[in-house]
Amino acid sequence: MPWNTNGGSGQGGSPWGNPRPGGPWGQPPQGGGGGRGPGGGSGGPDLDEAMRRAQEMWRQFAPGGGSGRWIGLGLAALLVAWAASGIYRVQPDEQGVVMRFGAFNRTEPSGLRYRLPWPVESVTTPRVTRINRIDIGFRAANDAPLTRPVSSRDVLEESLMLTGDENIIDIDFAVFWQIRDAGEYLFNTRNPDQTVKSAAESVMREVVGQTPIQPALTEARADIEQRVRTGVQFILDQYKSGIELTQVQLLKVDPPAEVIDTFRDVQRANADRERMRNEAEAHRNDIIPRARGEGQRMIQEAEGFKESQVARARGEAARFTSVLAAYQVAKDVTVRRLYLETMEEILRHNPKLVIDDRLQGVVPYLPLDGGRPAGAAPAARAPVPPQVLNPAPAAPTPRAAPQGGAR
Repeated sequence: MPWNTNGGSGQGGSPWGNPRPGGPWGQPPQGGGGGRGPGGGSGGPDLDEAMRRAQEMWRQFAPGGGSGRWIGLGLAALLVAWAASGIYRVQPDEQGVVMRFGAFNRTEPSGLRYRLPWPVESVTTPRVTRINRIDIGFRAANDAPLTRPVSSRDVLEESLMLTGDENIIDIDFAVFWQIRDAGEYLFNTRNPDQTVKSAAESVMREVVGQTPIQPALTEARADIEQRVRTGVQFILDQYKSGIELTQVQLLKVDPPAEVIDTFRDVQRANADRERMRNEAEAHRNDIIPRARGEGQRMIQEAEGFKESQVARARGEAARFTSVLAAYQVAKDVTVRRLYLETMEEILRHNPKLVIDDRLQGVVPYLPLDGGRPAGAAPAARAPVPPQVLNPAPAAPTPRAAPQGGAR
């Protein structure tokens, strides 16, 4: 111990262990008093006593001082545990939002992260991949992700809207959204569900107010969904809400219950009109191509006949020219050839008779072709009697003149 505490302040003890009379520095007290204060007073601080108390306190808490070592180790372990409490993990479907003294500081992606321990920094990890649903126009009793539940309650003040042609329509739809930026979601929007619902209902009324009722009931549903989704996302981006819309789905688009039967009659009439129009279009598409094909066929046949006639005429003219040239070269031979060709043509298309002058008592001619016209099938012949094959001699009869045949 560097300091000797034998001898109190009132006895003039020395800090080096050699007590000296008359004060701590070996000089007698001035003014006859025992204190150090000016004028002999005793109200001043005692430095030796303060140092002694500090040394005793240090010995109690020093690592080499028995139980004080364990206390120091415990304090060190608490310090390490406090520093390690800043380690946290962000799941793959979450974002870490770090707040420093309650104010937004930063966002962290998924993985193992570190923050300053409490109370300096704190973290919140909302799920950013969860799909949230808001129903507008009805309240469902159970969860049905893509259809309107059967057990649901209509909310007419939300579902009744005015169309572009001043008709009333009853629309139930659902909005699906998820968190895009967790920091903006937690600190820029107080009530995200109500914000999304109000924006979606407002944009839906605006879009329906620009659409006639008939397209809204039939073919314009997909266009309405896309326009509403784009408009709501634009509003949420202006608010910096950190929300992203994934889908807007129309679940029911009907006229009001009081006039729904009349509207259904109108729809059936429109369906019949479309059916009849489609049938007429089908008949038209069947008749017109057929008539066009028939016209083209007739045109092609006429063109073919024209070409054949022109070719035949040209051939006849060429043949006549060649015959004329041959006639001018050899007239006798050409005339005889023309005569033979003409007779051949005549005999080919006319019936021919052969007359035998030796036959007596029978018809003096034999029809070789049965008297049938050219191209007809030959008629069956009756058996000839023996007396016809070997007739008796008879008086000669006049010979019949040939009828258009050759002898």
